[in-house]
Amino acid sequence: MKVIYVDNNATTKVAPEVLQEMLHYFSEFYGNPSSMHSFGGQVGLKLKEARAKIANLIGAEPDEILFTSCGTESDSTAIRAAIMSNPDKKHIITSRVEHPAVKNLCEYLSKNGYRVTFVPVDREGRLDLEFLYRNLSDDTAIVSIMWANNETGVIFPIEEIVQVVKERGIVFHTDAVQAVGKVPVDVRKVEVDMLSISGHKIHAPKGVGALYIRKGTKYSPFLIGGHQEKGRRGGTENVASIIGLGKAGELAIDNIGKESVRVKHLRDKLENEILKRIPNSMVNGDTENRLPNTTSISFEFVEGEAILLMMDEFGICASSGSACTSGSLEPSHVLRSMGVPFTAAHGSIRFSLSVYNTEEEIDYIVEKLPPIIARLRELSPFWKA
Repeated sequence: MKVIYVDNNATTKVAPEVLQEMLHYFSEFYGNPSSMHSFGGQVGLKLKEARAKIANLIGAEPDEILFTSCGTESDSTAIRAAIMSNPDKKHIITSRVEHPAVKNLCEYLSKNGYRVTFVPVDREGRLDLEFLYRNLSDDTAIVSIMWANNETGVIFPIEEIVQVVKERGIVFHTDAVQAVGKVPVDVRKVEVDMLSISGHKIHAPKGVGALYIRKGTKYSPFLIGGHQEKGRRGGTENVASIIGLGKAGELAIDNIGKESVRVKHLRDKLENEILKRIPNSMVNGDTENRLPNTTSISFEFVEGEAILLMMDEFGICASSGSACTSGSLEPSHVLRSMGVPFTAAHGSIRFSLSVYNTEEEIDYIVEKLPPIIARLRELSPFWKA
């Protein structure tokens, strides 16, 4: 059975070009990039190239890029660096709809001496900017707001937020894991202090990420050890994956046009056909300002987990929310924060496409999904046709 994969916000296929670039660095060029000899030195040069490619992807300088193990580490490193560099400040601002990598860390810090303000969103998933600005204070160590939401695809006005936050002299971090490679991200125009990237969201392997740190930003390392990454992160670099990340960044620059045109066309076709064919279905979030590959659709009076299981029988892979929370039977914290009715939030499915999806795959999903929802509603005690 063919797999129809529309869960690309959870993880992506490693691009063939990325894999080919990586293979040489497992068994052929396996030297330590920190070694003095030329065998290791040639690997060090490839890391330098990869750093330049990721910098180019977001308009940064190469020495502003720190390689990490994942987006979660990048987020933790940024937030912890800000509070450790400003020990007298005990206030953090973030949003109610952040990825668990930020949300759970902030909740942990709120129990360990820090005051955390969670900015609410409206029914369309848009931030309450007045609330955010009103809560800025001299005690605020960092504001961390995601560039685009991983469940709904809603894009936040980061450029505007940064301008206000920077006027107060406060550090600003953005989790741009879902945005980078899908929409233009340029730190020369949007002057964030720190920005998180994850490799496996842009067709690089799992287990590698990056953190952009603007020159002049106070920084305290999260992992302390050797001199790697100019002393900003101890530990021997994950060479092959970093080289793969660099190649993925190179491909992403070429693919952003496809994301915004062809992938958006496929997303819109899927969304419109579902809404037309399935009654009591609705899109969650701002449909004007969102990622071109993402749609979150709620189907009232059915369970999202049951939908996923029945789609899986046809080889269709989607998600009921963030992959980091999909093991929970509770409705998504993002949808609950948006005020999506309980009967709809429980039946929410996220479809997230990539450049590898095809028109035929969209037609297949549109064919198989309506009977699935109809069957589940027949079994639901709450459904009245």
